[in-house]
Amino acid sequence: MFGIGMQLGGGCGSGTLFTVGGGSSRMVITLAFFILGSVIATAHLPYWNSLPQLPAFSLLRDFGVVPALLITLLPLLALAICSVFLEKKQWGELEKSRRTTSFWQGEWGYVLGALVLALVCVLTFVVLQRPWGVTSGFALWGAKFFSALGIPVETWPYWQWQVGAIQRSVFADATSVMNFGILLGALIAAGLAGRFNPIKKISLRDAGTAVVGGLLLGYGARLAYGCNIGAYLGGITSGSIHGWLWLVFAFAGSMFGTRLRYVIGMDPAPINVK
Repeated sequence: MFGIGMQLGGGCGSGTLFTVGGGSSRMVITLAFFILGSVIATAHLPYWNSLPQLPAFSLLRDFGVVPALLITLLPLLALAICSVFLEKKQWGELEKSRRTTSFWQGEWGYVLGALVLALVCVLTFVVLQRPWGVTSGFALWGAKFFSALGIPVETWPYWQWQVGAIQRSVFADATSVMNFGILLGALIAAGLAGRFNPIKKISLRDAGTAVVGGLLLGYGARLAYGCNIGAYLGGITSGSIHGWLWLVFAFAGSMFGTRLRYVIGMDPAPINVK
């Protein structure tokens, strides 16, 4: 569900935030329905949680730090080698590495971007004592909006232990503050690079796919307890098997979503896509 939503909506949790901050008008629609899908899912979670489920499994707890690190790195290395093989087979060569042209006004290289993301992950663990998350903030924003409309979300099982979060300022929620930081950082970066240029007209197709994609993203993120950051990146780096399961099924959904994009005309005709 989340993988399909990424392709139709145009991004993941953090991706939606930074493209909105960077000036994407269409992604504002995706974000709005991402929030709506998130809060709707919280109303249905008691049903989903009542279904059969696998027991919790932690590489760190069950194997220790060093074995858990090796078990994590080996599949990642295998994925990297497989990606190199497939890219060379498809295109004859690897995409040239992007260099950092300017720290403040140009594009960052992949290595620098990866190092900064890793630093944020580590700092989040140190400061908040938990992995980095994004989409729980969306659910909270939606719950606050529903509560303001008189909808008693605080009586829903998901929110009964978080009534204080609904009542307090949104700036008291660490995830929300980090989300605001992503928006602000993208806005500043786009402004410095001279790329902040919102499009005023959005086609009906783009608006429709943003609505459907946003709803799938929000609902799927609550079922999976996170997005690319909270479920995948946070799950794997904390030693949880949950992160690996998320990777497999989100990848499968994303593959289906890319085909769906071609069918509805979001992209030009694919090259050698079977």
